[in-house]
Amino acid sequence: MADGAEPSFRDSVDLMFSRAVALMDLPPGLEEKIRVCNATYTVRFGVRLRGKIETFTGYRAVHSEHMEPVKGGIRYALAVDQDEVEALAALMTYKCALVEAPFGGSKGGLCIDPREWDEHELEQITRRFAYELVKRDLIHPSQNVPAPDMGTGAREMAWIADQYQRMHTTDINARACVTGKPPHAGGIAGRIEATGRGVQYALREFFRHPADLAHAGLDGTLDGKRVIVQGLGNVGYHAARFLSGEDGARIVGIIERDGGLYNADGLNVDAVRDWIGAMSGVQGCPEGQYVGNGAALLEEDCDILIPAALEGVISRENAARIKAPLIIEAANGPITAAADEILRDRGTVIIPDLFANAGGVTVSYFEWVKNLSHIRFGRMQRRQEEARHQLVVNEMERLSQMLGNSWSLSPDFKERYLRGADELELVRSGLDDTMRAAYQSMREVWHARSDVGDLRMAAYVVAIDRVAASYRAKGL
Repeated sequence: MADGAEPSFRDSVDLMFSRAVALMDLPPGLEEKIRVCNATYTVRFGVRLRGKIETFTGYRAVHSEHMEPVKGGIRYALAVDQDEVEALAALMTYKCALVEAPFGGSKGGLCIDPREWDEHELEQITRRFAYELVKRDLIHPSQNVPAPDMGTGAREMAWIADQYQRMHTTDINARACVTGKPPHAGGIAGRIEATGRGVQYALREFFRHPADLAHAGLDGTLDGKRVIVQGLGNVGYHAARFLSGEDGARIVGIIERDGGLYNADGLNVDAVRDWIGAMSGVQGCPEGQYVGNGAALLEEDCDILIPAALEGVISRENAARIKAPLIIEAANGPITAAADEILRDRGTVIIPDLFANAGGVTVSYFEWVKNLSHIRFGRMQRRQEEARHQLVVNEMERLSQMLGNSWSLSPDFKERYLRGADELELVRSGLDDTMRAAYQSMREVWHARSDVGDLRMAAYVVAIDRVAASYRAKGL
């Protein structure tokens, strides 16, 4: 990277890693082992489409096998290349370590614009890509488990799972070869919105600590806080919807490919989402004022900025103009290393991607466990919980009658207390617990060490230390 040049996404990941290990006492050989990507497979395959053979290029990078299987999504985008998937695989290693998901890091990508192909054509392309990876054990329940990423979703994961099952007809754990599947194909309740829900839980945990809020010059709760979201895809939409609908935050700005919308009184997130679905953009949406240069909204005054789409949207060029005192990285790498330094020097608090968008891999972990155990969560204990709760309610009502008291339990309390937890409630509970524990581990390092200046460095220190411990346990 030339002096003064904007670092690439991969450069940014390497720079942040180097900053963290400079604060740690790791043997040089172990430090290098953790940093480098173990292997990257590049495949070029042909599919007969529209009367001719189309050739596609795909990648699957494995960054670290300190734990197996390795885990990481598959994205479909024209910008996919080897550097990008290797950088994303490294982030997955650190992310899994931070939230204590028992996986190494991996990532895959296909250089394709999914909008250029119809559903049947996409299925043919996806199945052939999956075939190329499966036959090399780069998709396997115990070795390499993909998930959705940008440009892919539950539909593509179902195709991949089916392709694996066709090639491994006697593998009883075949469904665990990939996560993010539809519920009827072995998926888990709450997976689609998991990353956005994790962003909400991350912010809730941050707002529980007045000392941390003071670093950002904020106070109070999420209620009424002004939020700008860049990217209303799966992650951005669910984060905005939950924060506005459940926590009272005001979504004052939404940035999309064709521009942005701004409304100081707050945007109706569902209405904007419906408009984008119908019109393929935000232009003309009556919910707010249209801004042709959507990137300008990144610099608008707000309390919380949520970049939730592409990497590198906050760079050396615009970092000094960012007004938000708190940024939470719902996307992977939305802030370059150069921008991170500028923002850190200005006192901006950044909740890093390693932690903020870990909801997806956390719930993927739950889905993987569900597939291996062959039983949905809650099936064994739900009715037993309800029966035990009913005993308590019955006894309370009996005592009330016996003592002649006039009080009674409210119907709303009885209904909520008596209902046993279903799979969705258990998934949300597990995700909330995971995000709280991960934040506490970062926060402890952030506040205990004067040489760790921010949450990002704290996250890297915690994650790298855990990866190093795993390698040491293997005898390295």
